[in-house]
Order: sequence, then structure tokens, then C-alpha cells
Amino acid sequence: MPAEVRKQFALRVLGIDPAAAGATGFAVVDALGGRSTSIHFDTIAAVRGASNVPVRLQQIHERIAALIEQFSPQCLAIESIFTALNIKTALRLAEVRGVILLAAAQRNIPVHSYSPREVKAAVAGYGHADKAQMQQMVRAILSLKKIPQPSDAADALAVALCHIQFAQSQERFGIPARLLVASRTARRGSPPLARIASVR
Repeated sequence: MPAEVRKQFALRVLGIDPAAAGATGFAVVDALGGRSTSIHFDTIAAVRGASNVPVRLQQIHERIAALIEQFSPQCLAIESIFTALNIKTALRLAEVRGVILLAAAQRNIPVHSYSPREVKAAVAGYGHADKAQMQQMVRAILSLKKIPQPSDAADALAVALCHIQFAQSQERFGIPARLLVASRTARRGSPPLARIASVR
């Protein structure tokens, strides 16, 4: 036997696909060595009506907090706000992200944020992959018998897989993890698999 046995990569991630108005997807994914396994995925149904926004935010916060308690993830990965959104939608999405980040902070869970393009590039190898391509790749990577449904949950699985790929690259190449906003110059100059994880 070798004098030193290298510790196998192991990570549990709670992936979140926040929604401004529709269902918020979530997924718990385990990574062990080079294999990723889906543990649980589903959605938090939307509460309709502008007057119900506080109720919806409370519901999302409580569900995320309960998931953290139930599955004990080592980190949370969440999709960042798409810059092309209109201001009203972006503000609603920021509110949803805010209560999710609060639930993680209250339990000392580190949060990593990725843009939709970063998620697509990490999972499908192409930053402009369509939804069908992403669902097929998620199914293949996780060795699922069928495409995960609903689509919001499939998106959350993809976000979790994106962070797992980042974390594996970080361990392999020794790139220090950061939870701070990276400058545009730094992000533009970073290699695809060595992206700086940032809370945007």
C-alpha cells in the first residue's frame, strides 16, 4: 500500500434555481470521487398574487431552512440574477435570493453563485445550450432513468452539478475558494474550470 492514501473527493450540495414568480427548484446532490448522485429534488410552488409576496418569501425561507436541517449540505449553490431581466423581475428575483441566502447564513452554510451561462457551460459544455440539452445532460451525468421533472428541479440539479465541477477543479488544481465578488477582468481571464465562485 502507498504510504499516503489520498482522501476521496466528497461533497453534498444543495442546488437552488430561484424564480421571480414561478416555482423555485431545489436539489440535493452528492459527489463521491468522480460520481454524482441525486438524493432529492423538487420545487417550492409559487404563491400567486402581489399581496402574497411576503407569504411566498416566508414559505421559501422556511422550506430552504428545513432542507438544510434535513440533508445537512456542506454548501449551497444558487443561480445568479440574469442581467437581461427587466428591473421589476430582477427585483422580485433578488427578494427570493435574499431569503435563500438568509436561510443559509443563519446555519453557516457557504453559498456559491453561478450565472446561467456558467451553469450551461459546466454541465453541457456550451454556454448557450437549450433546456432540452441541459435536461439530457443532467440525466446522463446523474445516471437517471428519465429526464428529471419538473424543469425547475432539473435546473436546480444543474446548478448543483456546476458547483461540484468547480469544487473538483479547485481540489485538483489547488485554486483557493472565494465567496467574494470577482472583478470583471478577473472573471474574463479565468479558465472555464477555475471560475471564482461568487455571491453576486
